Amino acid sequence: MSTEYCEDNVPHVLAVDDNLIDRKLVEKLLKNSSCRVTTAENGMRALEYLGLRENQQQTNLNANGLKVNMIITDYCMPGMTGYELLQRIKESSMLKEVPVVIMSSENIPTRISECLEKGAETFMLKPLKLSDVKKLRNQLIKC
Repeated sequence: MSTEYCEDNVPHVLAVDDNLIDRKLVEKLLKNSSCRVTTAENGMRALEYLGLRENQQQTNLNANGLKVNMIITDYCMPGMTGYELLQRIKESSMLKEVPVVIMSSENIPTRISECLEKGAETFMLKPLKLSDVKKLRNQLIKC
C-alpha cells in the first residue's frame, strides 16, 4: 500500500515558483534530500498538474498517475498567488490532505498567519536552505 503514496518510498513534491532560479534551487535541495520533484512555473500550471482545472475530472492522482505527497509554493506569483493555490487545494476533496508549504522572501506576520489558518503545513522564508528542506523531508517520511 505504501507504493500508492510513495513509489519506492521516494516522496513526490510539486514545487511551484514563478522565479526560475528559486524554482531550480528548491528542486535541487529536494532532490538532494531524496525526493522526486515536479516543478510548475505558476499556480495555473500547478492546478493543471494536480487535475484541478475547471475542465479536468478530479482524481487523487495527477495526469501522469503520480500521487503528490507535498506541495511547496511561492506566495507571491502573478496570476494566482500561493495563498490562492492553497485555497484551491484545501477546497478539493481529493487533495485537501496533501501538505502545502508556503515560501516567501517577505516576512509579513499577517500573511504567515493567514496561510497557516487556511491550512498551510508551514511557512518558510526564502531562500530555502538545505536545513529547511531536511525538516520537510522528515515530515514526508511518514509515507
